[in-house]
Amino acid sequence: MKSKHAAMEMSVGTMVTIVLLMIVLVLGIFFIQKIFGAGTTAIDEIDQSIKNEISKMFSQDESRQIVIYPSAREIRMKKGDSGGFGFSLRNTEYDDGVFSYTVSVLEIGSNCQMTEAQADNLIILGKSGSNIQIPSGSKLENPILVKFSIPESASLCNIRYGIDVKKNEGIYLPTVSVDLEIK
Repeated sequence: MKSKHAAMEMSVGTMVTIVLLMIVLVLGIFFIQKIFGAGTTAIDEIDQSIKNEISKMFSQDESRQIVIYPSAREIRMKKGDSGGFGFSLRNTEYDDGVFSYTVSVLEIGSNCQMTEAQADNLIILGKSGSNIQIPSGSKLENPILVKFSIPESASLCNIRYGIDVKKNEGIYLPTVSVDLEIK
């Protein structure tokens, strides 16, 4: 009789342990997904933490001319959402300069039911900028936010946008791309 009671206690204890371990496992997966997913989410505004992150990226490489946040250069947005990406420029040349930039569609995924004009119209702020003065060896004080608004009617798709930067009307750096995934 005692051995049956001991066997019953062990099986209940084992079941409780298994349930607790499963809860910890699920919570762990959830938090890891949140942590690593944050690197590709769209940003709504440039706040102090994003400015600090951009400054940190510039300090890691003194020759860097442009920094984009999120650094993966990939953003994921759902239908009906708004958000975007931020970028900053540094004048690595010996003379002061007047910079301008344009963000435009480079490529639309083959699975996308959107025209180039429709994809271009997703950008609601920061499509272009001009007369941005940056002294030699300095970086842009306030990063630029390129903001998208994804309508509910948008198709699921991948779009590659390009950032073209000019200095004193000449090309400053090769086109830099940012990928947008509409989920």
